[in-house]
Amino acid sequence: MKNILLHLLLFFFVSLSVMAAEDILIADFEGETYAPGWKTEGTAFGTGPAQGTLPNQMRVNGYLGKGLVNSFLGGDGATGKLTSPNFKIERPYISFLVGGGGHDGLAINLLVEGKIVRTAKGTNVVDGGSEQLDWHDWDVADLQNKEAVIEIVDSIGGGWGHINVDHIIQTNKKRAPISITKTIVPDKEFLHLPITMDAPLTWVRVEVDGVWQQEFECRLTVAGKPNFFANLQVGQWKGKKIELIIEKISENSEAPSLIVQSDTMAQEETVYKETYRPQFHFSARTGWINDPNGLVHYDGVWHIFFQHNPYSWDWGNMTWGHATSTDLLHWTEHPAAIQPDKLGTIYSGSGVVDGNNTSGFQKGTDKPLVFFHTYAGGDARFGAPFTQGLAYSTDAGKTFVKYEKNPIIPHIIGGNRDPKVIWHEESKQWILALYMDREDYALFGSTNLKEWKQLSEIKNLGCSECPDFFPLAVDGDTKNVKWVFWGGNGKYLLGSFDCKDFKPETPPLTNKYGGNDYAAMTFSDAPDGRRIQLSWMNTWGDGSIFRGMPFNHQFTVPRVLTLRTTPQGQVRLYMEPVEELKKLRGKLEEVAGAKIENNGTAQIPLDGELFDAELRINIGTANRLMINAVDRTIEYNVDGKWIALDGIQAPLELKEGFLNLRVIVDRTSIEIFAQDGEVQIAKVFRPRSGVVHTSIAVESIGGNAEIESAKTWKMQSVWTR
Repeated sequence: MKNILLHLLLFFFVSLSVMAAEDILIADFEGETYAPGWKTEGTAFGTGPAQGTLPNQMRVNGYLGKGLVNSFLGGDGATGKLTSPNFKIERPYISFLVGGGGHDGLAINLLVEGKIVRTAKGTNVVDGGSEQLDWHDWDVADLQNKEAVIEIVDSIGGGWGHINVDHIIQTNKKRAPISITKTIVPDKEFLHLPITMDAPLTWVRVEVDGVWQQEFECRLTVAGKPNFFANLQVGQWKGKKIELIIEKISENSEAPSLIVQSDTMAQEETVYKETYRPQFHFSARTGWINDPNGLVHYDGVWHIFFQHNPYSWDWGNMTWGHATSTDLLHWTEHPAAIQPDKLGTIYSGSGVVDGNNTSGFQKGTDKPLVFFHTYAGGDARFGAPFTQGLAYSTDAGKTFVKYEKNPIIPHIIGGNRDPKVIWHEESKQWILALYMDREDYALFGSTNLKEWKQLSEIKNLGCSECPDFFPLAVDGDTKNVKWVFWGGNGKYLLGSFDCKDFKPETPPLTNKYGGNDYAAMTFSDAPDGRRIQLSWMNTWGDGSIFRGMPFNHQFTVPRVLTLRTTPQGQVRLYMEPVEELKKLRGKLEEVAGAKIENNGTAQIPLDGELFDAELRINIGTANRLMINAVDRTIEYNVDGKWIALDGIQAPLELKEGFLNLRVIVDRTSIEIFAQDGEVQIAKVFRPRSGVVHTSIAVESIGGNAEIESAKTWKMQSVWTR
């Protein structure tokens, strides 16, 4: 009997101990409405938890289950407060997941006796950033047994004017991650870092012999097989002690043990062979890309640089990636050209060949390649407000040096950024176009590329950021030249330039209408006088397209810009694919003289998933044409005088009743060029798996039409090695 009592007492005390160790859930936000006792004020929090990402919001991750508090309801302008019922503090820590904005006016607060005793908020305060929720701990040991209330507050609007919160618990153990240091003495060129797309964001600081070199955020693998390995170049520090200080990492993370050295970049056996890899559109080996930068041609080589997150699939750590080609088709990617430093991360900009060595940078026989970028201080943990920097190469783009006197243009206003530089022969000076604020830009002049003086302002252009500025001959007539000022959204103006002022002669115009086409830039120093442009085929609205791949986003095909007089007598910008693209054409399928009866369909044969098609269709008596290619629908409306791709509509008039159409289809994208480049529309899509497309279907509605000629070529992959 005595032994039984002892066992019962032991069981009782063990049970109490286990109960004391268990977490106490305050709220998990999994219901359709907030739990009883929670009260809302204002509009930001709605009547119940959000089910993940809200409309027009970047992808939210890091929360548990299906629901969370998300004050982005209706956008960043919404405000309000969410308050918990009273509860007793019974554990030494209160832990929760929090993300969103880091501005004053956003907070999760702990109140005791009506006073705020603990507070926290998100970390984002500038464009970009992440909607990742991370663990945060409050040490409340000194407050145990007191009554408390939690309030979640959103009292501001504007960018990042919202807060995300989930899974509030009382606990005996901190949930916030720790920091560790991994020491390496490299004898190879690269470290391969294990990345898992849905892992929490982690800060990695690189110090060499105790000196700060760089830092970046990435999603280091916690456990299991990584989605891919990112490349950290360390060859320049061979034999030195490198310390990787990894912050915000789980105590149990496997990432440190998975970091390995290599003389080659990661995924060498599988890169460019992935399921959704574009086959003749440029995409980075790994990581996120956006704007094309620094496009320049020198000594037979095309150089493209690009906004790149080398360490993660999503936006962040803006760095200039680098790739080269001798034919504008086959690209070789190199290690990052320009890395962030203490002035900030590296935003968009341009490049030129300094043929007369006006900068004085030249050291050997190669002319200096000079590059201009924005230092985006403030979007990381270092740097001042946006300033403009310079880097250069004296060995034909093999290595890059940052100018010791950066920044070359200090902060002026707002998010001033994206310098585009050209040589202006008439005034014997370099001209720099810079986005300033709202829809305003400015022009600067320099004789040495290092010292700049503002020349003029250009206001209310109907576009913002990513300027391009260049002259083009009208209809090829070099005696009739107009200047083009281009903005990030593809709006452009035609006008004149008198060495100081750009004088617009048109309202904002456009010839590109695709939702997946942004931040285009043209090459400097093209050898044949062509104005060649690349654009970012963004998927902001549908990040799932490349989900599961080690890369994210792609570029358009290179395209040639010209100014032509339209059939209506107006001078407008045209764009067509570069001639080089035809070198990828393979097997030809051809149809001629195919008549299409009212409500009938004609088939144009295809061979393979990649193709380039040229169609010339006599609209005849039809009211509409419906052209279906790889599950994408192109429609031409005769009465409305418009063309549309998957509902993206652009005005277009026919010439003598004919529709001329170039359709270029890659594995994940379609680009159409109508009426010889008068209108362009680009669309990115995720293909249906296992579907083989053997034809383009052309349907005539409301009358008869005729396919005068149709040619389709099977396209070759540029990654075949």
